[in-house]
Amino acid sequence: MSAETSRHLGLEPSPWVSRWLQLVTPGSGVLDVACGAGRHVRLAAGQGHEVVALDRNADALSKIGDISGVSLIQADVETHEWPLAGQQFDAVVVTNYLHRPLFPVLLKSVSDTGLLIYETFALGNERFGKPSNPAFLLEPGELLERVCHSLRVLAYEDIYVETPKPAMVQRLCACGARFQWPSDDG
Repeated sequence: MSAETSRHLGLEPSPWVSRWLQLVTPGSGVLDVACGAGRHVRLAAGQGHEVVALDRNADALSKIGDISGVSLIQADVETHEWPLAGQQFDAVVVTNYLHRPLFPVLLKSVSDTGLLIYETFALGNERFGKPSNPAFLLEPGELLERVCHSLRVLAYEDIYVETPKPAMVQRLCACGARFQWPSDDG
């Protein structure tokens, strides 16, 4: 698939996710929640991580294909129990998805040394198209408020972006209490 086709289909990894996922040690466990066709699954697997790809849509999961180190889980986490109860990951990635009742389980899924990398639409996005339903748009500062009591926030933005399409987004990277920045040693 060409880069242009990938970009058109929304298969290019988010620069936000790419920026922060590089801090995770290769071989680490990464969970991609509501992974869709797997743009961040491919990114994480390409960096040598063991990836769990979670989505309710079987057709979307089928587009990921058979990638070494990737486990696919089809589950509707909005209407059924969390399928990964008690499991923690070195990175939890969530993009273009918001189900507020899921926040407590997402926060518990981040290991003490891990990262939460989150990016989704915010209030104001209704001016640019979908999503426009307030149920799927974060209120000003909401992502920061939901995370800051459980994890240490490394970066947060509540901004307008022009690519891949004009949108209002909030994005955040937060870490567990024992997260360590990678060193340049060795």
